Amino acid sequence: MKSLIASGRKLAILKPCIYLIILWIAGSCTTSPTPRTYRIGFSQCTNGDAWRQAMLAGMKKELSFYPQVSFRMKDAHDNSKLQQQHIREFLREGIDLLIVSANEAEPITPIVEEVFNRGIPVVILDRRTTSKLYTAYVGGNNLEVGHTAGSYASSLLRQHGNVLEVLGAAGASPAVDRHKGFVQGIAGYPGVRLTAQVQGDWKRPSVMRALPAVLRAHPEVDLIFAHNDRMALGAYQVCKQLGLDRRIRVIGVDGLAGPQGGIQFVQDKILTATLLYPPGGEEAIRTAMRILRKQPFEKENILSTMVIDSTNVLTMKLQTEKLASQQQDIQRQQQLLRAQLATYTSQQTILYVLAAALLGAMVLGVIVWRAFGINRRITRQLEGQNQEILSQRNQIQAFAERARVETEAKLRFFTNFSHELRTPLTLIMGPVEELLTNGADLSAGQRHDLSLVRRNTQRLLQLVNQLMDFRKIDVGKMPVRATEGNLVAFVREIMDVFEKPARQRGISLRFLPAEPSIRLWFDVNILDKVLFNLLSNALKFTPERGQITVSIQLVPAERSVRISVEDTGSGISEQDRAHIFEWFYQGNQDVAKGSGMGLALAMGLVRLHQGTLAFASEPGQGSTFTVTLPLELPAALRSTATSLPAPALMLTEEITPAQSPDDMPAVVSTGKDSEALVLVIEDNEEVNAFLAQKLRAHFQVKTATDGAEGLRMAAETIPDLIVCDVMLPGLSGLEVVAQLKGDWRTSHIPVVLLTARNAAEQQVEGVQAGADLYLTKPFNPTFLLENLRTLLSNRERQREHFRRAISVDTATVAPQRVDQKFLADLTAIVEANLSNSELSVEDVARSLGISRVQLYRKVKAVLGTGVTDFIQGIRLTKARQQLLDTELAIAEVAYRLGFSSPSYFSASFKAKYHISPSEFRALHTTPSV
Repeated sequence: MKSLIASGRKLAILKPCIYLIILWIAGSCTTSPTPRTYRIGFSQCTNGDAWRQAMLAGMKKELSFYPQVSFRMKDAHDNSKLQQQHIREFLREGIDLLIVSANEAEPITPIVEEVFNRGIPVVILDRRTTSKLYTAYVGGNNLEVGHTAGSYASSLLRQHGNVLEVLGAAGASPAVDRHKGFVQGIAGYPGVRLTAQVQGDWKRPSVMRALPAVLRAHPEVDLIFAHNDRMALGAYQVCKQLGLDRRIRVIGVDGLAGPQGGIQFVQDKILTATLLYPPGGEEAIRTAMRILRKQPFEKENILSTMVIDSTNVLTMKLQTEKLASQQQDIQRQQQLLRAQLATYTSQQTILYVLAAALLGAMVLGVIVWRAFGINRRITRQLEGQNQEILSQRNQIQAFAERARVETEAKLRFFTNFSHELRTPLTLIMGPVEELLTNGADLSAGQRHDLSLVRRNTQRLLQLVNQLMDFRKIDVGKMPVRATEGNLVAFVREIMDVFEKPARQRGISLRFLPAEPSIRLWFDVNILDKVLFNLLSNALKFTPERGQITVSIQLVPAERSVRISVEDTGSGISEQDRAHIFEWFYQGNQDVAKGSGMGLALAMGLVRLHQGTLAFASEPGQGSTFTVTLPLELPAALRSTATSLPAPALMLTEEITPAQSPDDMPAVVSTGKDSEALVLVIEDNEEVNAFLAQKLRAHFQVKTATDGAEGLRMAAETIPDLIVCDVMLPGLSGLEVVAQLKGDWRTSHIPVVLLTARNAAEQQVEGVQAGADLYLTKPFNPTFLLENLRTLLSNRERQREHFRRAISVDTATVAPQRVDQKFLADLTAIVEANLSNSELSVEDVARSLGISRVQLYRKVKAVLGTGVTDFIQGIRLTKARQQLLDTELAIAEVAYRLGFSSPSYFSASFKAKYHISPSEFRALHTTPSV
């Protein structure tokens, strides 16, 4: 009986447990809906093993967040036909989405269109097809990469130097776009020249074979731009073999992480910089998943680029290493998750088998329950780790948002800084205007100088105002103050500014008003900026001997007036038409790009003026921009103030082509020495201002407050005389004199030292340093002025001496001093190229290793003449010698000396010697009777 009772108690205890086990098993056997598996096919056919590996690594990293994705890749190894076959295989296998990275656009386009037309989404990665029939594009902008490289290279060379370009595979779209962008990037810096090119194939050996010969043929190369980092590494190794690695800088493209990536090369100082070209693998998978999940996505996903150099390479490396470390942690966690899931699955299977066989086994139920609890804890841990990973991703996104905010802050700072410039400019304009208005006793020279100050101050103020207009329009604080005036006369005055630059380029500038006078309420400042931008664009894009037509028409039916600016330039491409009025959009024109604000600013200003700005363009035929203004404006926009002169008249120099130094206009002056430029180097502000005030009445004056600044200004402006203090911060006056006299660009400039050190040995030290005059403080301003005039007079006599020495025999100038050596080198270069009729000032400057402007200033300072006149003088001097040889015909003498024609030679000879070549020969070769 007791045993039965005990058995009953055991059954009572086991019954609830068995009941719970049965319920749990039944719940476990119920199949939960499994997430859909997406099938993604990836067709790969691009160059570059390292770049391709980085792209695949990015894809795998992003795919780790999507375990339900079935991802297959087929690599065609640069074979477009094989890639077509792979895509067709994907179609037969049945995929949900196709990712294509092509090597050649045209062969792949038809098969991509076929996939798209079948309703299968297509994501184009890195290299576009020639058709728009695709779902989304992810990739970098190779044109932007090349342009950024060109701008960065120009800044590295300080806008002067010679560049060699190592191209990618011939015909490849990245190579074409990077070359085009690079040419556009350096086009804005005339001093930077693309000297040579080397055709590569994206791999280092091709550069190692071809580059040495090119570098030997072009020893003037200062920088090498390679289309990827592997070729850049080859270029560096060639430079190192030739002993040029310390002089020639090398720039690459890709900026990949890892020991063989561009970031490591920059950190190791193998490369000067590399341009980041993101592989785009992560973004391609993200875009694909948004498409498959029917979430919003962008069709065009352009990856940005940036320059990685010594300033940011460590940060980039640390970031990539941190991301790599995080990815490794993710992979380890996922491996652990898969292992736990496998354990869970196996345990679940065992549980099903044991539960079916041993339903009543309590021990097995407890074990299974405990295993289930362990799995739940592990799952919670993994969920926590996934949340941590998502939090890290959010932090990265927060960093990106912070960068955007900082960029906006920089823009605000720039705008505020421009606004701050208005105060000192106004303080300058006030006294100048007062002197011009009330200064009845001003001389003509003083009034001219004050007018020059006012005009250039107004010009600078307007430039600052134009920078501020962008922000004013953006925040809606640009006022309209219209006054009534003659629109035809106003437009004609603005066109007068463009007449000279148009004539210099052979462009016909026509003005066709429908009426001789049209009275209209308009804001002078706003309409001036609009027309100035439109005419500047027309002049920029119109080729030589083209035509620009400005017309004004009344439209009574619409109560408006139309101003049209029509040019015969290259027109606007289809790609640019939708964006030309966007802020900072620069388009894809071949000409030098501006800020991208002109047309956007014009559009905003016209809208403020209650008008419209439209355009019509035909590629290859030209463009027409039309401003439509209402005849009547609301009273709130009218102003009773007197209309101001058009500010564009102050901006003539902005649109005037760069003048030749030999054609620079002379400074208008009333005194014989007022054209001379004196540089004052003095750190004491009051003394500096005093000297400038006293000398400015007699000379042109520039000032500097320390020795380094003075040396820079002396090299840039080549003054006629320098007044320098001895005690200066940084470089002393004695060091400044020594460097001035040791530099051939400034060795001819007389230097006056001013100092309170009046000991005899100190004065001797100043003279030994090379000073032409040593004056002690306090000094008599009149005495200083007369000494300066004496030094300038002596300098003029020295110029005459050099000119006579050269005119007698160009080979007799002895290189005893720095100036004489310069003239000897210059003369030797000219004599070696006498027969070259195409010899230009740029050729001579290049042979001397200097710029055209520096050559002009030096020759002008030493000889008082232009470089062209100097070359002509040597040719005519040689002509007198060769005309004495009666066996040479006069035409032969002309061609031997580089004259383009005998008639031009005769005219030049007669203009200088007042006798024709034939008369000269007859006079000196016919024996006297």
